Amino acid sequence: MKAVLALTLLAIGASQYMIFGYAPEHRVQGNLQRVFYAHVSTALISYIAFIIVAIGGGMYLARRNVLWDRIARASALIGVVFTTIVLATGCIWGTGIWGACWTWDPRLTTTLVLWFIYVGYLMLRGYIDERERKRRVAAVVGIAGAVIVPINYLSVYWWRTLHPPSTLISGGSGGLEPPMLQTLIVSAFAFLLLFGVLIRLQARLERLSDSVEDLRMAAMKREMEMEA
Repeated sequence: MKAVLALTLLAIGASQYMIFGYAPEHRVQGNLQRVFYAHVSTALISYIAFIIVAIGGGMYLARRNVLWDRIARASALIGVVFTTIVLATGCIWGTGIWGACWTWDPRLTTTLVLWFIYVGYLMLRGYIDERERKRRVAAVVGIAGAVIVPINYLSVYWWRTLHPPSTLISGGSGGLEPPMLQTLIVSAFAFLLLFGVLIRLQARLERLSDSVEDLRMAAMKREMEMEA
């Protein structure tokens, strides 16, 4: 874990240097374009997080192994955090480029829908007391919510949007210059490592939470037996 954490910190430091010291200033957007690296990287991680939620939910329904439920719970929480960063950086970028923090653009709208689904997923887990039922219902919601991920990604191809289709590796004037693409790759790698560290730590917290819940349920059972 220490080696992974050290590598994560090194990657984050390298990405920050490349964003502010290596990548050139955008010809049109100026320095504001540097928000792009965090915006795109966190969007990619949010996709990964919600796919993991769906996989964890599916595996739990298939095997009833609580480990998969813990992974899904941890990934949903971290995914919401990263999606919040996506929305915040998009607002900053949009205000400078489009002159508006928010428009009902299909990409923006489906991102917000995705955020609401997984906030609802986390809230749902707090409203249902019976643990087995909670896990089953959450798994179904997590699997259904992941359908929005491909819709969100393909929205720029299906509808007329402010977001252009991906030009990350396209040739000509529409693609990223090599230093920009290299910076994006390093930034995405750094965020991926950070996601891995966070989900591992959160999964440990979920295990401890389950242990506390087990102790609470056992204490309640003993009290009921003594009263009987």
